[in-house]
Amino acid sequence: MTFLSRRRFLTISAASAACPTIASAATAARWRGSALGAPASMQLVGLTDTQARPLFAAVEAEVTRLEDIFSLYRPKSQLSRLNRDGFLMQPAPELLSLFSLCTVLHQNSGGAFDPTIQPLWTALVSGTDSATARKTIGWNKVSANSDAVRLPYPGHSALTLNGVAQGAITDRIAALLRSKGLQDVLVDMGEVVALGQPHDGRDWQVSLAGPESQITKRISLRDRAVATSDSGNLMLTDAHGHILSPTGQTPARRVLSVSANSAALADGLSTALCALTDGDMPSVLNRFQDARLEMKV
Repeated sequence: MTFLSRRRFLTISAASAACPTIASAATAARWRGSALGAPASMQLVGLTDTQARPLFAAVEAEVTRLEDIFSLYRPKSQLSRLNRDGFLMQPAPELLSLFSLCTVLHQNSGGAFDPTIQPLWTALVSGTDSATARKTIGWNKVSANSDAVRLPYPGHSALTLNGVAQGAITDRIAALLRSKGLQDVLVDMGEVVALGQPHDGRDWQVSLAGPESQITKRISLRDRAVATSDSGNLMLTDAHGHILSPTGQTPARRVLSVSANSAALADGLSTALCALTDGDMPSVLNRFQDARLEMKV
């Protein structure tokens, strides 16, 4: 299961957010931007904004590079070229790595996670033949190796990675900052990675919002990621939400949050679990020992 696009409802706050005199610019440098069309932000503990400026520039460059691989909307991205041509020669290692995770998610969710859903979404929102689009669905039909990626039905097949790519970008940015020697960082690139701790020594505090963006739960994170999927927000059509089952059925619930050791895994699982029944969810989660369901509404 995957989707065309979706809004994110992860509201980030440092543990000392209620004390602005303590959480000053000298304590944590802050950045705001966007990634894959979603609001993005960072907090880097122990740096001023001036000290962090080169890091922020490096992050922005890396986000742009990754969007040129994963974006469904950039016409020259690797994903867009693959969808247009039906094949992609010399795919980026980051794309193949994400495809490997997609395979794991697909196999362990009973097919609920499936990036080949894109043609069905397009057919449903445009009112065209959905029966033909359904015949193109099947992640196991996609061929991918270091030489080339090939779609099973060129001109008809298409992929979307929006159910997992924001998590992957979040992980990449967190790894970039870690490689620069930073240990206490909060990264939100549509999903959240919390490294270390804020200046007060406690865990990072992350607020999870349910329907209508209302804060539903607050959790503590340290060296962990969390992702939220919202299947209830509607876009382009009043009939189908952002998240779509490979069968075209309406997902079982509106908002669901998962935490894990990586944002990409949390992202993919939160997407897949939206299509599963309460009875099926535990068996899928049990296959990922580090994953934890944080919220379902």
